[in-house]
Amino acid sequence: MVIGFILACEVLFWVAVVGGLVVRYVAGRPRLGLLLLASTLLIDVALLVAVAIDLGAGGTAGTAHMLAMFYLGFSLAYGKRMIAWADERFQYWFRRGPRPEKLYGSAYARRCWLDVPRTAFACGLAALLAWILTAWADDPTRTEALASTFPVAGIIVGIEVVSAVSYTVWPRRRATRSGTRHR
Repeated sequence: MVIGFILACEVLFWVAVVGGLVVRYVAGRPRLGLLLLASTLLIDVALLVAVAIDLGAGGTAGTAHMLAMFYLGFSLAYGKRMIAWADERFQYWFRRGPRPEKLYGSAYARRCWLDVPRTAFACGLAALLAWILTAWADDPTRTEALASTFPVAGIIVGIEVVSAVSYTVWPRRRATRSGTRHR
């Protein structure tokens, strides 16, 4: 049940984002578009409530519950940025706005380093929610799967750091028309 709800929330998140942008830029209704974009937070709350109800009603936490914690953490940490990314492209496509800038070299490495604390926040939030739900269910045998949130969070942050280091050492280069790369 929870995995289906997670998938539904992910679909609803993108429907709200795309719908909000279409209403904002194509239909010319910026307030209604903003309302649709803001509804992404309600989708996150609905997922958290569904997981809490499932565990409170005697459900046993599984991998889906752990994934829900990460979905919530990343949605809250990266949601505004994902919406801004989509908004920038919609402005370019529908309002003849400036072409979205693609980062290379040290600028891209800086962006990667800015993602490290954001990812750490997302993983920390996922771990905190897992801890809260474990306490809420008050039965360690039913919430054992949520304990795996903690090492997975560490692995995700580690991968983010390795990625940032790799782009610092080997910067992302712009491709030229001949197919070779330069800085």
